[in-house]
Amino acid sequence: MKFRTEIALCRSGFTVDHGRRGFLAGSCFSEHIFGRLAAAKFSVAANPTGILFNPASIAGMIRRLAEGRPYEVGELSCGGGLWFSYDHHGSFARASAKEALEAMNASLTAGAGALAAADYVVLTFGTAWVYRLADSGRIAANCHKQPSGCFRRERLSVAEIVREYGELLSGPLAGKQVLLTVSPVRHVKDGLEGNSLSKAILRTAAASLAEGFRDVYYFPSFEIMNDDLRDYRFYEEDMVHPSAQAVDYIWGKFTEFAMDPDTRALLPRLGKLDAALHHRVLHAGSAAVEVFRECSLKLVDELQEALPGVDFSAERAYFTAGL
Repeated sequence: MKFRTEIALCRSGFTVDHGRRGFLAGSCFSEHIFGRLAAAKFSVAANPTGILFNPASIAGMIRRLAEGRPYEVGELSCGGGLWFSYDHHGSFARASAKEALEAMNASLTAGAGALAAADYVVLTFGTAWVYRLADSGRIAANCHKQPSGCFRRERLSVAEIVREYGELLSGPLAGKQVLLTVSPVRHVKDGLEGNSLSKAILRTAAASLAEGFRDVYYFPSFEIMNDDLRDYRFYEEDMVHPSAQAVDYIWGKFTEFAMDPDTRALLPRLGKLDAALHHRVLHAGSAAVEVFRECSLKLVDELQEALPGVDFSAERAYFTAGL
């Protein structure tokens, strides 16, 4: 007797390996995948303006990176003693406009280089609901807890999303493999009915883009969460975000989808190395710690041989210096 409808994924044409560079953007789910890739020594960058939730703001970020145009003080707002940008996450807010611009433009420069160099791009759409600034009509990526009267709430249409990304795929994203996914995180502030409608719009838009462009793919993270796992025990206590166990499961499905067998075979050893780097040493200089250090250096040597194009110098220096 079966009690689950598991989603079976085959190896796709979308490719993630250690010889390719990646760029990820979108909701907090993209941060989860980025963290796993970075820990496994893949060359990746993510969210240079911070976490973004709606497709319009993600598209605006991509255009700004492609232009490379620095942010100016006239694009900032001030509230609660902090200077911020409606294009950025609150983590970029600073006590002075100068500090805010320095943080934003440093990240823009790094992000522009990462996007231009990327072989593949992963975009995670979180919601089709957007908030427009009432005075300018510009879509805010983040409302920064400003009064609701400052905004007009709207819902993007499938046609708007497809048109905007069609232009990007012929421009800044041309020649790159693009993976679209819909975030499994539930936007309950939109109401459950509003959240369902929003996700349906995002899913339909992603399907239209994947069907219309050769280098665009879709990864079913939303369906894995809702139709495979399909149980509240796979959510955090807020009943909104996937649990660590759910993220682990979806990550495993992602590796099946995007990585060849040789790359996947290296993941356990790369994970072991990452765990060793975060291991808390209680008795420095002990015999046990010396054995741990030698085993870790041996693991670095093995991985360096398997991945000659990856830089393990920082890991080698850490274990060579002693613990």
